[in-house]
Amino acid sequence: MSRIAKNSIKIDKDIQCNFENGIFSAKGKLGEMSINIKPSFSINISDEDIRVIPKDENTKKDPIWGTTRALVANIIYGVSNGFSKTLELNGTGYRASVSGSVLKLQLGYSHDINFNIPKEVKIECPKQNIIKLSSFNKEKLGAAAAKIRSFRKPEPFKGKGIKYSNEYIFRKEGKKK
Repeated sequence: MSRIAKNSIKIDKDIQCNFENGIFSAKGKLGEMSINIKPSFSINISDEDIRVIPKDENTKKDPIWGTTRALVANIIYGVSNGFSKTLELNGTGYRASVSGSVLKLQLGYSHDINFNIPKEVKIECPKQNIIKLSSFNKEKLGAAAAKIRSFRKPEPFKGKGIKYSNEYIFRKEGKKK
């Protein structure tokens, strides 16, 4: 039996939630999102909170109950507050810049890397070595950040590469003479 799934999700007054035909949708100041809910669960929407409720006793043991509650909570948090991630470029000559809907990366290769920014994700570069991503969709934000990071993952000897701002790079000792 899930402990997380039993908890209710608090909502603000400016968020409009709807649950019809197995589809939960939420609309807030940052955008609108919807998700398909399994038929074994229903969602009760009241003025201040939302609850994900299983339809029978057997689904109370199903781990999808907690996952469904977490997905609904992420949608509500996303349309009201939004999510953000920060990437740091470490290395000599590593630069990032945004021009239109393309992120240009100079990562020590013989060519520049052009990354097309997804529609739901906003990218800005306050400095040449910092990339700030923000979105109301947590899934698209994480996928975009992981794709950018995959162009040059941080290496353990000098720490060069693209890393998350809160990530710790475990350093290795080099060769000994």
